[in-house]
Amino acid sequence: MFSPYYAWDPSRDPFRHCAVNVVLYGERSNRFCMTERGRRAVSRDATHLAIGPSDLAWDGTTLTITLDEVTAPIPSRVRGTVRVRPTGLTPGPFTLDAGGQHRWWPMAPSSPVEVALTEPALAWTGTAYFDTNHGDTPLEDAFSDWTWCRADLTDGAAILYDVRRRDGTVQNLSLRFDGTGAPRDMDPPRPAALPPTRLWRIPRATRSDDGAARVARTFEDTPFYARSLLETRLCGQAVRPVHESLSLDRFRNPLVRWMLPFRMPRPLG
Repeated sequence: MFSPYYAWDPSRDPFRHCAVNVVLYGERSNRFCMTERGRRAVSRDATHLAIGPSDLAWDGTTLTITLDEVTAPIPSRVRGTVRVRPTGLTPGPFTLDAGGQHRWWPMAPSSPVEVALTEPALAWTGTAYFDTNHGDTPLEDAFSDWTWCRADLTDGAAILYDVRRRDGTVQNLSLRFDGTGAPRDMDPPRPAALPPTRLWRIPRATRSDDGAARVARTFEDTPFYARSLLETRLCGQAVRPVHESLSLDRFRNPLVRWMLPFRMPRPLG
């Protein structure tokens, strides 16, 4: 959805602009992969999706993601397997815009995950989040900005999604799901201010039980997008949510789009 090549392609054929995005955040360095591939590199059926050398397969209980990607802008390998085992699916999807043209579904907000990588040599288990997005118009035409965060709870997860639309209206979702994916009641948290990112000054804000939150780490600080790790309270629990801020006003800037190919290479052909 952020592909500059797709924006420049008069055919607007999505199968000519597919990618597997893999990001690893380490204590000293990160690895980022997002190589865009054309229609000939994509195959799919009801249970399988292959994009270049990577693929995703669903057997009814486990989503197995096999990765074989190259980082950008400095090349290095990311190879290995991720297995996500949803314990239940949530009802959905949710409509984000007033016209119903953009839908979001947090299908499995709290699922066991197993990660086993050969390059780099890393392995761990934890909790995964899995969602889907689809829309009928460009994001930048429908929205000016949004913030999103997801926190693990002792049973399930909490998700906050605050959207500012182009028409000036807003939508603030406060969602809680148990470990089976069933919705649970959640009182809307109070607004909590956050500092902008250091480099690109991306605005950040969230909500919490007590109106307080702290940035524990900034993972991504880009011209239009920030990803952070927070420390705050939700649903009466101390949590460490992953938080995202997106400025689609900035994304609209042609200069920003010309910068994207440095992080999103595309093989010739």
